[in-house]
Amino acid sequence: MSTNPRARRAYVETYGCQMNISDGELMEGILAAGGYEIVGTPEEADVVLVNTCAIREHAERRVLGRVGQLSAIKRRRPDLVIGVTGCMAQRMGEGLLGRAAHVDLVMGPDAYRSLPAALERLGAPAREGASPHAGARRRSRPLAVLDLDLVENYQGLEHRRKEGASAWVTIQRGCDHRCTFCIVPYVRGPEKNRSAADILAEVRSLADAGVSDVTLLGQTVNSYAWEGWSFPCLLREVARVDGIRRVWFTSPHPGDVTPEMVEVMASEPAVCETLHLPAQSGSNRTLKRMLRRYTVEGYLSKVEMVRSAIPGIALSTDLIVAFPGETDEEFRATLDLVREVRFDDAFTYKYSAREGTPATRFPAGDFIGPEEAQARLAALIEVTRGVQADINEGEVGRVVGVLVEKEARSEGQVLGRTRRNKAVAFPGSPARVGSYGTVVLERTTGATFVGSEVPEPVLAELP
Repeated sequence: MSTNPRARRAYVETYGCQMNISDGELMEGILAAGGYEIVGTPEEADVVLVNTCAIREHAERRVLGRVGQLSAIKRRRPDLVIGVTGCMAQRMGEGLLGRAAHVDLVMGPDAYRSLPAALERLGAPAREGASPHAGARRRSRPLAVLDLDLVENYQGLEHRRKEGASAWVTIQRGCDHRCTFCIVPYVRGPEKNRSAADILAEVRSLADAGVSDVTLLGQTVNSYAWEGWSFPCLLREVARVDGIRRVWFTSPHPGDVTPEMVEVMASEPAVCETLHLPAQSGSNRTLKRMLRRYTVEGYLSKVEMVRSAIPGIALSTDLIVAFPGETDEEFRATLDLVREVRFDDAFTYKYSAREGTPATRFPAGDFIGPEEAQARLAALIEVTRGVQADINEGEVGRVVGVLVEKEARSEGQVLGRTRRNKAVAFPGSPARVGSYGTVVLERTTGATFVGSEVPEPVLAELP
């Protein structure tokens, strides 16, 4: 609940990927620095921001439905400001104002620094103690702030992070790749990297505040470069910050997986034994049409290089089925890739057309019907889950280190995560959240594990 009756109150609700979660924390930090109090529900707020994703059509429909729900609050409180921010806002632009009549602000990912000023223009209402009806006097028409900025990387601004042992650290925004299915370059602009000194200062500050687990974020995170710093150099230095016990990064591009990066992963104890490596397809023809800039053979060579250096590494991936023009044979090649690589986890999707991306301009006859697309997705999910369950069955009996992340669904249990990104539920109190422990994996449900904590003291975290 709010504690300051005079402060303007803001609520940020985030949908989508880790980058969006980080952006939500950034917006909260900017708002807090601008004098806003961050509250926990939209009913308490004077300003409600819905931070959005544009990767798939389903995500956009969900956001539009949520904005419709929030409009019921605005009908009771006309001074409430509703904003839509993020990738969907950038993609739909001012057209969103026509589709959602109660939206006052549409703001893209490069404009968050100007968020307090934009809200001031809209007359975001003040609470008790401010001039009555001040917001109503200043209220302007709906506002769209959508310019892409070639240099904005939000350097120097603080996020408002939740308490805990883990934190996201954005090192890169935007993307220089032009994968034909992907909207990201058009809504987040070209690649913009932060300075290494600023990133390391942020990580040290987090460590001083008790954070020991950090995830480096970027659209193609391992393409990072800044004034002589490569991604492997940055990864090594982050891993050596005092107090940091675990380092992750996402999402890398296979083309930028280098021997230098793999050597850092293998040699730095803090870097976790997991790698998310989006494959997207098991067909060279489809990869070429996707403009992924690697072949299946090249992808497999990267997998071999990584596993040779880090034999126990857990690999995850992204896969798209029913890309325009994908034949049955090419789809089966994706299934074969899953069986050959044996991914520990896979995020599977059927192709979703995004207006403005090159793939939408392919010949109409290339597009695959929804029933066939769904059938391919179901078959892919069956294969990926079968591989995952088989891998996890082989994990049973291992003794592993975990970071306790949150309470589990079952009463009296907590959920921990291993260095190989496996989730384990085991008996524990909520007070354990944020601490480390050692558990034995006793059984698996297919995707997650159930275990029990090893009572003996452990001098070092086990892999």
